[in-house]
Amino acid sequence: MTVREVVAAVRGRAPMVHCLTATVSMSLVADGLLAAGLRPMMTETLEEAPVVVTAADALSVNLGTLSTDGMTGIPATIDARPDGIPWVLDPTAIGLAPVRTRMAREFLDASPNVVKGNASEILALVGGHGGRGADSADGPEDAVDAAIEVARRTGGVVVVSGATDVVVTADGVAERVARGHPMMAQVTGTGCLLGALTAGCLVAVDDPVEAAVAAVTWFDVSGEVAAARASGPGSFRVQLLDALDEVARTGIEKTR
Repeated sequence: MTVREVVAAVRGRAPMVHCLTATVSMSLVADGLLAAGLRPMMTETLEEAPVVVTAADALSVNLGTLSTDGMTGIPATIDARPDGIPWVLDPTAIGLAPVRTRMAREFLDASPNVVKGNASEILALVGGHGGRGADSADGPEDAVDAAIEVARRTGGVVVVSGATDVVVTADGVAERVARGHPMMAQVTGTGCLLGALTAGCLVAVDDPVEAAVAAVTWFDVSGEVAAARASGPGSFRVQLLDALDEVARTGIEKTR
């Protein structure tokens, strides 16, 4: 399927994505999914999240602001997801933080369909030190070998985000997407939103490579459109929501 076809399929299905995401990004993730034509739901408590996930079409797990609730609720939710529900692991800011780093490495055994992170986060999954918080100290190409190792362990796809987003399988680099805009890094939660959007795309297509490439391209082109209309990071955030909807309706330049 082309990127355009995947996006159209996502819009037609309007999948419900259960997002276990960073508290600082929940609003952007929820609004961004709605703008893109998906349906978000969010809870991470041990009492509710493992029940709520049974109604979802996909699961997105982000470790960005790991809470006490999340430490117990996230593993239980991953375990409780019904067979066949795809999921994305976003190991945000792992490396220095001991709890989330251990959890992220353990979650690889639950076979996420896609692992999405910056280069330092992907390196940390295989024993690296990580970056400074959510900031990467490495470039995407530096993490290709680590991404291949992760993909071999999970049987899925790894997206290494950066100036050029690199989509990697167990066999090597599947595709590079050199799109987007630097302003995307000036708004908290854009990476979290990409992870959730990727989860939604996994519902629409069986091939995780096609899903990952479609999500990255959809998001990056939307970032370009938003940046062309924004006067700064504040207005960019608003324009990004409009662009996610507009790009899906009017078409995406890059196709596969």
